[in-house]
Amino acid sequence: MTKRVLLALGILALSAVIVYLGRDGYRDNSSGKQITWLTAFYYATVTLSTTGYGDVVPVSDGARLINTLIVTPLRVLFLLVLVGTTLEVLTERTRNEWRLERWRSKVRDHTVVVGYGTKGDSAVQTLLKHGFDPASIVVVDTDPARIAEANRRGLVGIVGDGSRSEVLERAEITKARHVVISAQRDDTAVLTTLTVRRLTRKATVVASVREAQNAPLLRESGAASVVTSSDTAGQLLGVATISPKVGQVVQDLLSYGAGLELMERPADAGDAGKDPRAVKEPVLAVIRGSRTMRYDDPAIESIKLTDRLVVVRSLHGREADTDTGPYRQTGFGRPPTAR
Repeated sequence: MTKRVLLALGILALSAVIVYLGRDGYRDNSSGKQITWLTAFYYATVTLSTTGYGDVVPVSDGARLINTLIVTPLRVLFLLVLVGTTLEVLTERTRNEWRLERWRSKVRDHTVVVGYGTKGDSAVQTLLKHGFDPASIVVVDTDPARIAEANRRGLVGIVGDGSRSEVLERAEITKARHVVISAQRDDTAVLTTLTVRRLTRKATVVASVREAQNAPLLRESGAASVVTSSDTAGQLLGVATISPKVGQVVQDLLSYGAGLELMERPADAGDAGKDPRAVKEPVLAVIRGSRTMRYDDPAIESIKLTDRLVVVRSLHGREADTDTGPYRQTGFGRPPTAR
């Protein structure tokens, strides 16, 4: 698009220079004055756009010859640039609409990310590193530039306000498995969560807020997990200040591929009947039904085969995450693919 605009301006400037250089062969019927730079650009504009008011005309044989051999081909090229740009825009729009409709008819169990700022982009990058198919991630944002960047990365982008029902319906929210809400404002996050929950009950909603006091409101609105960005960042800064090494370990756990990974896996026969602290891998939590308990919770007593364990595992010793493997990254489970 930019190249086409520059080409059109270049053609206009070239035509004006040609007219000005041969200004003695032109006559301004409206004023009778000599052709100036302004008049030359004016004549080039109305000529290239085929408007042709007739107030400035070539009168000499040389000027008419130049108009025939040079200006007229430039006019044709100028029109081709304009028509080509218009067709390109219309074709791209049609192609995007067709691609979106085709995607909507096939997608299932996808992830919708509302807000593609710093937090939303980091969340998407983490999902991609965990093996999520880019085509299974839908980004919703009001900024067209951000959506264009998401499309370049292979994601599905939708321009619009994520707190509005019609926008979420375009993202096929009723078919989504996960919804990540990373709005810039806490009130927007709450409104978006309420809208999501009104449209679907099956999706797992994860949201972020700036202030901890708004976290309970988000949970009451239907968010399964709430991350307080300001408090979390402050706590990490405090930990790193008191003990830089502990801060490094925490960042290692939070950064996928850095060495240590938080994993969720089902309990096996070797774990059953044991205290969580007796398991070979460090167990941080035991998931029993809908309840998540810390490893030292007295209610655990011993691990059951029906439990799931949140463990810390070295990246180098981790089993590959496959359909049959026992491990999966904490929080999202097996990455979905667009079907």
